[in-house]
Amino acid sequence: MTTTQGQLLPGTRRALLHRIAVAQAEGRAPSLVAAVVRDGQAVWHGARTSVDGHGPDETVQYRIGSITKTFTAVLVMRLRDEGLLDLADPLEKHLPGTGAGEATIADLLAHTAGLAAESPAPWWERTPGSLRPELSDVLGEQPLMHPVGRRHHYSNPGYTVLGALVEELRGAPWEEVLREEILVPLGLRRTSTMPQPPHASGWAVHPWADAMLPEPMEDLGLMAAAGQLWSTTGDLARFAVFLARGDDRVLSARSVQEMRTPAAPAEAADVVDGVTYGLGMQLQRRDGRLLVGHSGSLPGFLANLTISVEDDVAAVVLANCTSGPLLGAVGADLVRIVAEAEPRIPEPWRPLREVDPGVLELVGQWYWGTYAFGLRAGADGLLTLAPLNGGGRRARFRADGEGTWTGLEGYYAGEVLRPVRRPDGAVSHLDLGSFVFTRQPYDPGAPVPGGVDPEGWRGIG
Repeated sequence: MTTTQGQLLPGTRRALLHRIAVAQAEGRAPSLVAAVVRDGQAVWHGARTSVDGHGPDETVQYRIGSITKTFTAVLVMRLRDEGLLDLADPLEKHLPGTGAGEATIADLLAHTAGLAAESPAPWWERTPGSLRPELSDVLGEQPLMHPVGRRHHYSNPGYTVLGALVEELRGAPWEEVLREEILVPLGLRRTSTMPQPPHASGWAVHPWADAMLPEPMEDLGLMAAAGQLWSTTGDLARFAVFLARGDDRVLSARSVQEMRTPAAPAEAADVVDGVTYGLGMQLQRRDGRLLVGHSGSLPGFLANLTISVEDDVAAVVLANCTSGPLLGAVGADLVRIVAEAEPRIPEPWRPLREVDPGVLELVGQWYWGTYAFGLRAGADGLLTLAPLNGGGRRARFRADGEGTWTGLEGYYAGEVLRPVRRPDGAVSHLDLGSFVFTRQPYDPGAPVPGGVDPEGWRGIG
């Protein structure tokens, strides 16, 4: 990957370097590397290291832990898009006999399947995968710890099951499917299941002394789909672009947007922080910004991938220590620094290519009861309904081709907006999921539910 550091202003580059320098020093990381993506390409790379004269670049591999889960989720979504499974399918339909068959594919992707957080002892991250040769060794005798679909409970075995599902439906090893369906199409040449030089070594840093201990590096076997991968800031920068924009060679923009959509109920503790989970992706609100991506850790390594789709900025941060820098905070700060110092320049306004008289007839001010709304037609072909006082339900609508429009988000997602016409062909009102929108508040000429008092509006006397 060619990094184009000159695209960021000198002050921005210094602020980014300062942030990772503080993280490496205060977090006591043997090395820390980072990259920032903007407008679909890497624009900055930085590294801090404890070894004089050594600066890891965007080609040096680090272990990325649970960021692997996002790759596995992409493979599952590809199966869905090809019609080989439905996210509502119970696991038993495709992979019988696991003991967790009532969980759906969506439950597994969103960590709501009720499975345990970890496999039975010994701890899988520091022991060879050969100790768990069968799926039953990963899931244990009682796989379910919680009712299926009721709560978010992060589960590493759940993604092992998804890896096995990919293998079952593709008839090939997870690693091979990953390489052919994601790594090769996206050009992720430095992402692999086993380390390829140059790569960092994993270290444990003593919590009370500036001393280090090497961590073991294990092949995780069946658990690979949950956390095996090694990658680089260069490759993860490319992957971040894909997760923000989609790539029809791998997964459409609509499907990656579905992955970025909350799919799991937030735990009570998460509500305050605005943290939730989509389909293989973590979501959180931070500094008023929606961030999506994933974190990762394995003994000796920490990793974070953070994306602000709205700002079109992403950050990758990798370190080779078991604990230390809070990379989630670092990644969020890198995104914030760029987004605030060099805010995204909007595309020029452009008018509609063609003006539909029928659409023009719908736009303007409407009332739901006494609530005032504006309906606007955009150059993207969508209608946007928004409250005029700034608060309330807002949504965009896509034309269905039959004179109706379907909501794309929020309260009105999936709801149908239907213009209702009088006998003379003029629009009487809008019907939106049984709500009647009229040109005047409680228009007596429209079928307002409950009717309109025939004496009309009046004063208090």
